[in-house]
Amino acid sequence: MSNLTPSLERRFTRETGQARAIADLAEPVLEQLGFRLVRVKMSGEGGSTVQVMAERPGDHMTVDDCAAISRELSQVLDAHDPLPGAYNLEVSSPGLDRPLVRPSDFETFLGQEAKVELSEAIDGRKRFRGVVDGAEEGEARLIVQFEKGGEAQVIGLPFSMIEEAKLVSDKDSLRDDLSRSKAH
Repeated sequence: MSNLTPSLERRFTRETGQARAIADLAEPVLEQLGFRLVRVKMSGEGGSTVQVMAERPGDHMTVDDCAAISRELSQVLDAHDPLPGAYNLEVSSPGLDRPLVRPSDFETFLGQEAKVELSEAIDGRKRFRGVVDGAEEGEARLIVQFEKGGEAQVIGLPFSMIEEAKLVSDKDSLRDDLSRSKAH
């Protein structure tokens, strides 16, 4: 896996309610298969669709990977029955607008643009957009430019306050991602 410390590998985002129960069941299954949980999201009427986003550390996910995860995870979910009634399970890879859910994500995606939303305001702001500059001392670091034409500065946002963080897709990152996938 990774040579990063366990604290950098632990997800700072946590689901709630039924999504949390499913995440707690899914995480060990994914780890056993060599994958990591990115997030679980419920959608559809009454949470009838369970979306599990996973990744293969250091490599791209394939359709076969998603199918293998789906088979294993379906058995565990059927055995523990965390949802009342019928539901659809969807397994996917993170994609271009990839959620950033671990401190290590802020190391892996250095130099890429990201949006971060906090649970409470810092200096009157809850939303930040900037270039990923790593993780340090319990904080995600971003290079932000608060005023158009103003000087860029590095800020630290406490992981404990991050409600949502994700990469911002652009044409260049799409082109890079496509060329990487062709190389595999």
